[in-house]
Amino acid sequence: MTFFGIPNPRNVALLAFSQGFFMCVQSMAIATTPLAGYALLGVDKTLSTFPLFLNHAGVMMTTIPASFLMARIGRRGGFSVGAMCGITSGLISLAAIFLQSFVLLCVGSLFQGMAAAFAWYFRFAAADATEPELRPKAISLVMLGGVIAGFLGPQTAKWSVHWLDPFVFGGVYVMVAVYSAFVLVLVQGLRIPGLTAAEKAQGGRPMRQIVRQPAYIVALTSSMFGYGVMTLVMSATPLAMLACGFEFQDSATVIQAHVIAMFLPSFFTGHLIARFGVLPIIATGALIQMACAIINLAGIAFWNFFLANALVGLGWNFTFVGGTSLLTTTYTPAERAKVQASHDFAVYGTTATAAGLSGVLQANVGWTVVNLAALPMMGVVLLGALWLSRTESGRATAPVS
Repeated sequence: MTFFGIPNPRNVALLAFSQGFFMCVQSMAIATTPLAGYALLGVDKTLSTFPLFLNHAGVMMTTIPASFLMARIGRRGGFSVGAMCGITSGLISLAAIFLQSFVLLCVGSLFQGMAAAFAWYFRFAAADATEPELRPKAISLVMLGGVIAGFLGPQTAKWSVHWLDPFVFGGVYVMVAVYSAFVLVLVQGLRIPGLTAAEKAQGGRPMRQIVRQPAYIVALTSSMFGYGVMTLVMSATPLAMLACGFEFQDSATVIQAHVIAMFLPSFFTGHLIARFGVLPIIATGALIQMACAIINLAGIAFWNFFLANALVGLGWNFTFVGGTSLLTTTYTPAERAKVQASHDFAVYGTTATAAGLSGVLQANVGWTVVNLAALPMMGVVLLGALWLSRTESGRATAPVS
């Protein structure tokens, strides 16, 4: 049996559904947590996105230990630990709403980040379980699971926001715990072989040698800045829309379009990489994210927010799936834990910074500066892809001595 050209697709299918429910949790947090933080703060609203910063900081500080833990206890064990962190996050955040505690909301967001640190390895687990030539498709199909979240996550937030009134947003965090429990159940079915004793003994090259590879540099740049720009714009969007007079339902709809655009292209991203190569896809993603910033700068109508957030999601898909696919060409099985960890640590360090800055920039200098900041970062990604393309082309045409 095959699934989109992937033989024996059990692991990929389970990882795709797990990714979907995990992204439901993430999308509900994107739509809800900045507004919950805003409501729990006093007069000074500067720290409204600080819980989202802690979400990304939780990913950053957990991603390295998560990778090495899974190298020791296996993917299934590691993903189970992550899902339990997600359940804990929902329960702590629910307590924050009942107790009207901004501090507890921050703690809950930190646990959600810890859960996400494990869950973002779903894509690498799919790559580990498939042949090298099929890895872009496997990664893309796992990311496709996020389409579930695009429809279900923000919609769940809309349905549940008033479940526990007068404790607004409490119902959303109940569903965070429920969806995390779904992930815990799904990952029990994974059967992904670990490293052999011989592979563990090899150890691989030192990181200083691996990170000097041009492909590693471009893969990391694409993932870091592609995700950083998406986080910067997305985190500030609910606050910018609130400032423009829009309601929660409006911002939740925009985030819904954004999440769908993040993951729906995964139906074809792997095929596009196989047909055109990974570097053209990364470059295209950078151009699309630049277009997002330009549309946001052009106006503050609902459709500006809607279209721009859809575009930044699409561009993220190309830069992040492209960067991840390119990264898998830079390491051996014995090196994968440390290389994947180094990549994700840098990526989520960038997103933590972006999430923390988004609220500060939005509160102090405004929506225009938030979007202007996106342009140079995507320019770096575009130039990196062009540089590597020319480097590889030069090697291919160099005379053999």
